Amino acid sequence: MSTSLPKYVQDHSRWIIEIPIRIVVIVLVALILRAVLHRMIARFVRPLHVGEVPRMLRPFKERAENSGLLESTGLLSERRAQRAATIGSVLKSAVSFTILVITFLLVLSELGVNLAPFIAGTSIVGVALGFGAQNIVKDFLSGMFMMLEDQYGVGDVIDFEQATGTVEAVGLRTTRLRDVNGTVWYVRNGEVIRVGNQSQGFAQVVLDVPIDAAADVDRASEAMARVARELRAEEEWAPVFLGDPEMQGVERMTREETVIRLVARVRPMEQWRVARELRRRIRERLDRVDIDAHLPDEPGAVPPPS
Repeated sequence: MSTSLPKYVQDHSRWIIEIPIRIVVIVLVALILRAVLHRMIARFVRPLHVGEVPRMLRPFKERAENSGLLESTGLLSERRAQRAATIGSVLKSAVSFTILVITFLLVLSELGVNLAPFIAGTSIVGVALGFGAQNIVKDFLSGMFMMLEDQYGVGDVIDFEQATGTVEAVGLRTTRLRDVNGTVWYVRNGEVIRVGNQSQGFAQVVLDVPIDAAADVDRASEAMARVARELRAEEEWAPVFLGDPEMQGVERMTREETVIRLVARVRPMEQWRVARELRRRIRERLDRVDIDAHLPDEPGAVPPPS
């Protein structure tokens, strides 16, 4: 028994020693190559210096709308970082998938599987399954155009009609976002007909404040404007505002009430916090000057992200 084992190992050394070692080497090389490529992608995502365009974005065009305003407030750099992170996430997924397929084929080759019939059969099956895989191709192409056109990216708060939340990851086929309740939504890229981006560029605080129809509109407007100016002048809130608050006047009126509109341009994703603070202060100020204001929430207002 002791002499048969070495002879058996010698007779089958290719299957017992050589092939397993080759397979292990292939897998290790694949893992190392994946780690190296992911590291390279991560380096290209990060800018070399603060405020500089990440190397990942240099081949791509950038939206020019409001670029001067965004650059002066530092939002353009944040947007570039979000976009680079999104493209980097998709590239990492593509690299992982490609290395997985190549490693699988190499392992099959080491096991003695003839790849020629396999590839031929795969092409035939691919044609047969092509009709059923149209949605996958559609999702992939939609995701690529979404990135190239900079529609949304990681960190954006977006509205997909059926789901609203903060984008956590963008893959080859789906986009993952988390809503205000903590629910994670997976949306197929090819199913997105229209999307509302609530954090691209800048945001607007729109407050429609109803007062009694018999109240003095000028006094109420002046009180609201003064509250907004005081808030913007405070050290804590000054970086949030991107311009002076604007009183747009009477928005609508009925026999019971008159609605006055106040608008302020703020940094993305800060509109909900600013609106809450303005409502609180305006309510206190109007009560102080004996003007009745109910300050209900705006119809269709979207709750802030978690």
